[in-house]
Amino acid sequence: MDDARAGDGRGEAAGGDAAQEQAAAVRKVVVRRPPRQRGVPRRSLGPRERRGERALTRLRRTFARPDEVVRTWGASLAPWRLAAVGMLIVLVVGFSWVRLFHVGPSSVEDLRRAAGIDEWPTLPIGVKDDQPGVAYRNPDGSWSGFDIDIAYMIAEDLGFRRDEVQFFGIESEDRARMEATNLKGEPVPVKMVIASYSITEDREAEPNVMFSQSYLHTEQSVITLKGHAKVASLEEFRDKKVCTLSASTSAVTAAASGAKLIGRNRVSQCFTELDRGAVDAVSTDAAILGGYKAKFPDRYDHWDLGYDKTEAWGVSVGDNVALKKLVDLTLYRSYADPKDSRWELAYQNNIRPELPANVDPERKPVPLARPQQPFTARPDIRELPWEELAP
Repeated sequence: MDDARAGDGRGEAAGGDAAQEQAAAVRKVVVRRPPRQRGVPRRSLGPRERRGERALTRLRRTFARPDEVVRTWGASLAPWRLAAVGMLIVLVVGFSWVRLFHVGPSSVEDLRRAAGIDEWPTLPIGVKDDQPGVAYRNPDGSWSGFDIDIAYMIAEDLGFRRDEVQFFGIESEDRARMEATNLKGEPVPVKMVIASYSITEDREAEPNVMFSQSYLHTEQSVITLKGHAKVASLEEFRDKKVCTLSASTSAVTAAASGAKLIGRNRVSQCFTELDRGAVDAVSTDAAILGGYKAKFPDRYDHWDLGYDKTEAWGVSVGDNVALKKLVDLTLYRSYADPKDSRWELAYQNNIRPELPANVDPERKPVPLARPQQPFTARPDIRELPWEELAP
């Protein structure tokens, strides 16, 4: 009997354990309803309202339990911020690529490579050698003048020291050929011509002539021996002899006046003709004649012709397009940078000192050249991030 009870107890214990395990495996779900508001009677819903309630219930479940994609990108702004940062990085890298590599205009390094500058041991430049105040070879072999200082300015930006710049005298008719002569009279090819060379369409149409932007503006005038009657225009020299530089723009104007032209390749030759009475006047750019008037104030009279035409001097670089852009860059720097006073110093040291002597017999000033550097547009050159080409 006791054994039977004992056996029944063991059976009950075993059954109780199984029931407890089954109860533990079943998760109890308790649905809590919102408390009913007191004083508000229940109202039965009609078919339409029940359908509306079911629809609202489904919508609530949809927004309360979004799928993985909606929960991942909609629950936080962090992924969107990461995407925005990534897009910004892509744009910055792309912009840097455009500036660093060959997309767009050439850089200074590209232009130097194309021009061949780094392979030049020296920089030969063709200049005039008989124009005081513009370009003059002094008796001791040194050089002076406005064009000389402009040449040094350009050479400096190209990376040449002053002792690496070589000047060679060049005659007017040889400027288009880019061929000067040394002291032995031997022809010498030059890389640039800076020789009071006026920019004209006809010259630019020649195959080996390419001008930079202008670096000086002057005008045509005339010089006679001291004591000559007042001169107001070149027409007063009709049928008279007027010496001018061959292949110059001044020769065209003098010819149109009816004067008998005497052409020379060097302006010093014209003054030799004037001194011995072989010609009645010398006519060319005022910036050139002003140097002779300042050097011999008691020998000559300088007359302003009042021409509106401007003679714009430029640097000829032959057919070297890359070199032209680099020369333009130097002229732009000196024009746009208020801290760059190289052009102003060239004017003050060479042309301004000639102004007091250049007055006509009535003490009226004869303009030699504009005291401001001509407007220079910024050349189309790509500026690398670590460069500052100009302000």
